[in-house]
Amino acid sequence: MNKDLSNYRKSYEKGELRLKDTPENPLELFRTWFNEVDSHFPQDETNAMTLSTIGIDGFPKSRVVLLKKFTYEGFIFYTNYESEKGKAISQNPNVCLSFFWHGAERQIIIKGKAEKISENLSDGYFESRPRGSQLGAIVSKQSSVVDNREQLEDRLKQLEEEYKGKEIVRPSFWGGFIVRPISIEFWQGRPNRLHDRILYTLTSDYNWIKNRLYP
Repeated sequence: MNKDLSNYRKSYEKGELRLKDTPENPLELFRTWFNEVDSHFPQDETNAMTLSTIGIDGFPKSRVVLLKKFTYEGFIFYTNYESEKGKAISQNPNVCLSFFWHGAERQIIIKGKAEKISENLSDGYFESRPRGSQLGAIVSKQSSVVDNREQLEDRLKQLEEEYKGKEIVRPSFWGGFIVRPISIEFWQGRPNRLHDRILYTLTSDYNWIKNRLYP
């Protein structure tokens, strides 16, 4: 197999990012960019982000997960704590999140430390999910080998009968993580590959400093 991609080209011309126009707190810029993309580029799944972890085998691994909440403290997503990524975070909480919004020609890269959120917050989010998603969280032994699709669907049918008319309680192995950022980079595509890159870095006294980077 041989496919030459050297002639793939795209000129990024939809925006600019000037250091003087950026706020002191990167979470404010994140909120602005998120809302702009959400409003003007509905074809993008705005809250889809790539989560990168260092696995227990020593290799990095990236996968797309969904951001469910962001605050000045950090970025929250939910998963099975016994999954591959859950075990990786338990061993090494240093993670990276990245958003790529191709419609806006923007990218955000976040380095931070992940930790479990409180059980009551995980309970509250679990209760807000559709019943099918609640049962799916119980059915799936995430990242483990399964013999076939039918095994999953049969187990789901069993649980639908078991929980008919009953409240579904969040299983202890499922819940949220918050990623508390230590650096956030904002990338705006520009012509001639001279992209705008603004990097915010958290200092030891919990202030943010920002710098423009070479593209």
